Amino acid sequence: MKKIVILSASPRKMGNSDLLCQQFKKGAEESGNSVEQIYLYDKKIEFCRACYACFKTGKCVLQDDMSEILEKMQSADVIVVATPTYFMTMNGMLKNTIDRFLPKWRELDGHDVYLIITGHDGKEGLKLVGEELTGIFKNLGNNIKGIVWGEGVWQKGEVRETKAMSEAHQLGHNC
Repeated sequence: MKKIVILSASPRKMGNSDLLCQQFKKGAEESGNSVEQIYLYDKKIEFCRACYACFKTGKCVLQDDMSEILEKMQSADVIVVATPTYFMTMNGMLKNTIDRFLPKWRELDGHDVYLIITGHDGKEGLKLVGEELTGIFKNLGNNIKGIVWGEGVWQKGEVRETKAMSEAHQLGHNC
């Protein structure tokens, strides 16, 4: 059994990114894995202040939900990161969260990582987000195991009619 943490950066519950997260989760749970989905918009995550106190202490000086998120990420076997595409990049909530990896960046390695990327563009328009996130997580020492491309979706729920739903479920099942 694997321990899986899903970081969902979508501001819309039951939106396209969230629906794909749920499909991944369903597939993973069917295979006997333990899955926790974290809705980043439900958490208090302040902006990094670049004080670098964490380099000395291993802890952030900000008292918010990020330390708990980092602990869950560290203890996971698999990390799933889901974001809608905003102006050809990840949304601000996910970028802010990634900036806050700094206190534990050396300890966030060795995970299998899956990405879920949605947006109204085709895959070509979502590709930059995939490249950014792949670069970030590989640089941290992780293995990108798969990407679900929720392409051509904008309005809430449109992803239900795409192949991305079965792809997310299958990746979760096989992770």
